[in-house]
Amino acid sequence: MHDTFPFLVGVILLATIFDFINGFHDTANAIATSVSTRVLSPKVAVFMAAFLNMVGALSGTAVAKTVGAGLVSSAGITQLTVVSALLSAIVWDLITWYFGLPTSSSHAILSSLVGAAVATAGGTGVIIQTGVYKILLGLFLSPLAGFVLGFLIMLLLIRLFRHVSPSRVTHTFNRLQVVSAAYMAFSHGNNDAQKTMGIITIALVSYYKLPDFHVPIWVILLCASAMALGTALGGWRIIKTLGVRLVNLRPINGFAAEAAAGTIIEIASRIGLPLSTTHVISSTIMGVGASRRLSAVRWGVGGNIVVAWVITLPACAVLAWVICKALHFVV
Repeated sequence: MHDTFPFLVGVILLATIFDFINGFHDTANAIATSVSTRVLSPKVAVFMAAFLNMVGALSGTAVAKTVGAGLVSSAGITQLTVVSALLSAIVWDLITWYFGLPTSSSHAILSSLVGAAVATAGGTGVIIQTGVYKILLGLFLSPLAGFVLGFLIMLLLIRLFRHVSPSRVTHTFNRLQVVSAAYMAFSHGNNDAQKTMGIITIALVSYYKLPDFHVPIWVILLCASAMALGTALGGWRIIKTLGVRLVNLRPINGFAAEAAAGTIIEIASRIGLPLSTTHVISSTIMGVGASRRLSAVRWGVGGNIVVAWVITLPACAVLAWVICKALHFVV
């Protein structure tokens, strides 16, 4: 009953909506620093990010396979499971977007999928522990790696340009930051859009009882387009939090943060490790700020962001569990 064709259509529609929301929720990941340093105007930055998010989304499926086949077993997946997970993640993304909190859409959808699968199967036996460990490793270690790499790149740039006049440094990084912002947008699309590809493919595998996990080309194109469209509309509340309230940035700082974040995300995408692009860019911004002096980072704002990160995992898992149980009674 829960695997009828209308449910499959509903899954695809909700997944597309989630990817669209993910696009405008996470637009700040790619463009907050370049907007705050005034290297790019908001309009130019948003459309550049939209285009490169789409290009990045078309560049691989390793993360999609990890999400779709390595987190929960097929025994815990029906169309209703996926619907519940998507509804939970969409609700959470909209709540945190409204309050301007750069939480992780990745945390939201992955923890929601686990919560909904447990509700469907009636226990935790459907959870693939090795897959969960791999995902948690990426989600929790990536902010640390981002902070350290942002800190080190900024120190290196300070040393390399210590004898160059401030005006020349600013002029140079006004141009270089356009490149780093493009790199960040590409890597964001590569990692984040693939999570939704994995979710849709889970539903297809469940409905058609497919023997293996393979992401169809139309799913790749759909997810890439939805994220690009969402990005084009922008997420101005979160841009303000990341690009203005967290650290005061100059072009050289923005370049360091984006170069560090893009590199970490791109490496993770190539090895199939889903991580939070929001966490990575937030932590690289803090690392860059801390390289100047610890007081350059507004740790109160950073603390609020971290609290939102920590709450996301259990909150979305519980929310998805409740939604799934409720839908089983209604449908």
